[in-house]
Amino acid sequence: MANTMATIEISASPDQVWKLIGGFNSLPDWLPYIPSSEMSEGGRVRRLENPDGDVIIERLVGFNEKERHYTYSIMQAPFPVTNYESTIHVRENGDKGTLVEWSGEFTPVGVSDDEAIKLFHGIYSDGLEALKKAFQA
Repeated sequence: MANTMATIEISASPDQVWKLIGGFNSLPDWLPYIPSSEMSEGGRVRRLENPDGDVIIERLVGFNEKERHYTYSIMQAPFPVTNYESTIHVRENGDKGTLVEWSGEFTPVGVSDDEAIKLFHGIYSDGLEALKKAFQA
């Protein structure tokens, strides 16, 4: 099992950040890589599509509004991994505003641990940079 985590500081309150990213269907609101999201199974499953038309289906496996985090697994995706589980967590960061952590665990398939880690670390880092820009506009 491989894992990675990316973090970013955002000059906004945790409540403001969570309001934008805390909904399981909110990825298109802040992540340019995902322009569309459709919900099913009572909001527990999201079907995402990237600009290339690749489909990613994810299941919500844990949600905590009070502590501002949710965890999801991938059911179907064009990624070289299995057993994928990821968490997005919005934390208070003292006088700096908010710290957002995006982490994931997965089993690489057909690629090395380092290649899979590099792939997801890039996705998380780029996504968090896009999130930060949403608060600088």
